[in-house]
Amino acid sequence: MTNILLILFFVLLFVLLFYSKRNRGLAQKTTISPTYVPFLKEQEFNPYISTDNWDLHKLRLDKFKKSQYKGLTFFVSSENKIYYLSEEGDKVYC
Repeated sequence: MTNILLILFFVLLFVLLFYSKRNRGLAQKTTISPTYVPFLKEQEFNPYISTDNWDLHKLRLDKFKKSQYKGLTFFVSSENKIYYLSEEGDKVYC
């Protein structure tokens, strides 16, 4: 009777160790996906997506008369002057 209990104990111990190592390995293989970066074509056709690409910014200003560059939205006036709005709402010409 004690032999059966001893064997059962070792089997349970083996199973617990096996599953704990397996779960630990799964946790290490988890990867974090990178943040979403819009494709260049999507950026080209959407002036509200912020870009760091100066050439793309100029292209969007020509095409849409507005573009967001480094988090700041720029506009083109009727006189073809480029400006952005300050926090107070004033036009700041570049």
